[in-house]
Amino acid sequence: MEISNLILSPNYKILVTGGAGFIGSNLCDTLIANGNKVTCLDNFATGKRENIASLLSNTNFTLIEGDIRKLEDCHKACTGVDYVLHQAALGSVPRSINDPITSNDVNVSGFLNMLVAARDAKVKRFIYAASSSTYGNSKNMPKVEDIIGKPLSPYAITKYVNELYADIFSKTYGLETIGLRYFNVFGRKQDPNGAYAAVIPKFVMQLMQHESPIINGDGSFSRDFTYIDNVVEMNIRSMLTDKIEAVNTVYNVAYGERTDLNELVGLLKQYLSGFDKKIADVKVVYGPTRQGDVPHSLASIEKAKKLLGYDPLYDIKTGLKEAVSWYWNNLK
Repeated sequence: MEISNLILSPNYKILVTGGAGFIGSNLCDTLIANGNKVTCLDNFATGKRENIASLLSNTNFTLIEGDIRKLEDCHKACTGVDYVLHQAALGSVPRSINDPITSNDVNVSGFLNMLVAARDAKVKRFIYAASSSTYGNSKNMPKVEDIIGKPLSPYAITKYVNELYADIFSKTYGLETIGLRYFNVFGRKQDPNGAYAAVIPKFVMQLMQHESPIINGDGSFSRDFTYIDNVVEMNIRSMLTDKIEAVNTVYNVAYGERTDLNELVGLLKQYLSGFDKKIADVKVVYGPTRQGDVPHSLASIEKAKKLLGYDPLYDIKTGLKEAVSWYWNNLK
């Protein structure tokens, strides 16, 4: 991603937890490309070594294979660090429903370990991946940061607890924190395989193999799908801001438009059929609604625009074209 207008000092040392994951590795790529020193902490539970393979020979990149559930690993990773971009987590609502204990251990206990380590290392700022799942059963549309509902899954609870802990650490210890509530992020390096694969890469792989994608429900559920480069931009803006009122708070990270699942599949078929005309004829299958799913999700991004100067470049169509091209060239 080009961030020529968002220059970070090459003297900064930045820790990316979960740096071998989908979002984390994209952050590492961009930060290294712009001359920064980056440490990646990952236990490879969900991250992939191939996501950071191109960085391993770079002298500005350091890999620490460790687990955020171990405080000593967190302390080691935070040593000498200016900024922490905390992406490490166990995502997925269904995963948390099937195994709430492990999700809690990683997302809550691991998060607390990272806060303690960042505090002890006196990092400048701790920026963390929050989640739109925090809005829970709130019927407000679009979602604004200060109005949330009750969580609908163990995963959502863990991400809300992250926000509460970050707020307490800001007030009690003076650690600057910014939470980024991601809305359905997609793009290059997102894993299409496994039981908990996100919907876009999963649909892309099924369509490329001429298999019918299965939509949970009737396809009317909608999401604010957010391309990865918009997310990278928000992380960097969160590091760069020097506005007092812009820190120790949370932001929506989205584009600010929603797309239902029927529209999504239609766009994917359209763009993929440019590579393989047969994909246009693949039928869609409808299944039962998934437990814990929120029917609709749409973000207000006014707060991020006002306080951070956020200006997302990629809408759903532009982002999907980029993502589809990457998947076709890398995974076909």
